[in-house]
Amino acid sequence: MAEALNKIDITATCDYNAVLQSDLTFVCVNTPSNDDGSMNGSYLKAAITQLAEVLKKKSGHHLVVVRSTMTPGTMEQTVLPLLNGTGVCVNPEFLREGKALQDFQNPQRIVIGSRQKEDGDRLEALYAEYRCPVMRTDLKTAEMIKYASNAFLATKISFINEIGNICKELGVDVYQVAEGMGHDQRIGDKFLNAGIGFGGSCFPKDLKGLITRSRALGYDPRILDAVLRLNEHQPLRLVNYLEKHLSVSGKTIGLLGLAFKPGTDDIREAPAIAVVENLLRKGARLRAYDPESAANFRQLYPQIEYTTQERVLASDAVLIVTEWPEFEKLDYTGKIVIDGRNVKKAREARIYEGVCW
Repeated sequence: MAEALNKIDITATCDYNAVLQSDLTFVCVNTPSNDDGSMNGSYLKAAITQLAEVLKKKSGHHLVVVRSTMTPGTMEQTVLPLLNGTGVCVNPEFLREGKALQDFQNPQRIVIGSRQKEDGDRLEALYAEYRCPVMRTDLKTAEMIKYASNAFLATKISFINEIGNICKELGVDVYQVAEGMGHDQRIGDKFLNAGIGFGGSCFPKDLKGLITRSRALGYDPRILDAVLRLNEHQPLRLVNYLEKHLSVSGKTIGLLGLAFKPGTDDIREAPAIAVVENLLRKGARLRAYDPESAANFRQLYPQIEYTTQERVLASDAVLIVTEWPEFEKLDYTGKIVIDGRNVKKAREARIYEGVCW
């Protein structure tokens, strides 16, 4: 990121008047969940309100492009009334956390939703150098494409975890099953890594948002609801298998990994949270190591000992919660290891259990 910033002329500011020097504004604010699962549009509304106030000073055309994830209908119901005739587009982002710059420079598709064809044309011209499919839609369809994409990927993860849970009971290696499935072009080999489920700022939030929106329309999205419920229960399989080998009360349990995925310090909706909550209730003492997210996790659970990998391995048992590459280089011999992320080296442990294999 630092290397890229050195190559371009970019300035950061908190002054909304800066948009007066531009022709196009991307809006990329957070749209978190409310307590009931619905989308919290307060940040988006605040940003659009301030933007609209500044744009009153500008003569000539200005295009506002919203990249934030929005439940379908948000642009028409919330954004358009505030902008009062300004050109608008929906341009959902499909960026992976930790690889956002790479994904932005190498998109698999660009979705442009617009009311007016000329607004969509202006935005498409901005992406002229990108060699990927460009899909033009109306506003609501563009909003739905983002939700549907994340919901499908989340479904694929929960599906392979369900299959993995069954495979565990049958004594079948779910990763061989997934490999066989992945050769089918209709299925593909992505998002078939069985384990303790998904977390982060997108999949859980967007699933909840789509479920809540669907129910508000009078439709019960049973598949999406099952995807979410299975994912919420999946991390606790780590504790269930741990308790097959020792009583956790009074024991020191080590956790390798806290972030919801490697390459980030993000702990939002991280599976580690459910695991920690469960172990603390059962009276365990916890040690944890994560190369990026320990400081963030400490704000939630200061009672945990945040320490080195070596000290975590010295615990009564070890749970692998995040698949950081460095965990493949540790010495697990003689340990009790419950693996939620298929770390191959961990199979050398004296007692080894995988959650789905």
